[in-house]
Amino acid sequence: MADASGATAVRRRRLDLSWLRPPKPDDEGSMALVDHLRELRYRVIVSVIAILVAFGICWNWNQFLYRQVFRPYNQAIAWYVQAHPDGSVDLVTDGIAGALMLVLKTCLYAGIIASCPVWLYQLWAFIAPGLLAKEKKYALAFMGSAIPLFLSGVALAYWIAPKGFAVLLGFTPDDVTNLQDVSKFLQFLTIMLLVFGLSFLLPVVLVALNLMGVVRARTLSRFRIPAIFICFVFGAVATPSVDPFSMLAMAIPMALMYIISEVICHANDRRRGITADGDIDAELVSVD
Repeated sequence: MADASGATAVRRRRLDLSWLRPPKPDDEGSMALVDHLRELRYRVIVSVIAILVAFGICWNWNQFLYRQVFRPYNQAIAWYVQAHPDGSVDLVTDGIAGALMLVLKTCLYAGIIASCPVWLYQLWAFIAPGLLAKEKKYALAFMGSAIPLFLSGVALAYWIAPKGFAVLLGFTPDDVTNLQDVSKFLQFLTIMLLVFGLSFLLPVVLVALNLMGVVRARTLSRFRIPAIFICFVFGAVATPSVDPFSMLAMAIPMALMYIISEVICHANDRRRGITADGDIDAELVSVD
């Protein structure tokens, strides 16, 4: 009887999915390593479910999404044909299932971008236990800044994409037909959108690290020039295209956001009573 009762309890526990719920941290916000892994599993599952839901919604708008996804490329082709009247550029798909895979990938990539509020929040919720309880009030500020910044990066990449594609197409000789695989182009554009969106999260990451005490404002000030140089190197390496417009469009905003993050971190350090030398001044500590 005891074994049967235990088996019934296990089945009920699996049916109500309570085993997926993340463990709660203690009063100091700490967890054991196993609990961190359980929470990570929960956050990943929730994010995947959100992406799949967004994928299902995007499926009903797949023709509209297809037109929007290839609008930058069509604009680039129009510019290329104006500059090279004898040039030829064609979009092709490979295999009998190529069209279906194109629709699936378009909806999936659109679902990843559309569900960014959910997986960005899950990212914050995974980091939050490492903060003191009084610092969790910044969760709303994190979401309120991370979502617009990510979408702004995506929008900027979408806006400069035609110019970048036109530069790349310009290397095609007039007597050569440029055959573009639509699947590879979609992957290329998606990587570009996500890289821009994630790079625009730089100030959110720096401020979050400052709140956790990992990075102080004086450290950001000390490494300002190398950091700006790294922003330009990252813009040159991370952007899929090789045109200078994409690199500058990513590097310049990142450099500006680094400086803005430095200013915010200085203000936060002063609020917590941390002097410019990194010491804690008891007279400057503010009471939350």
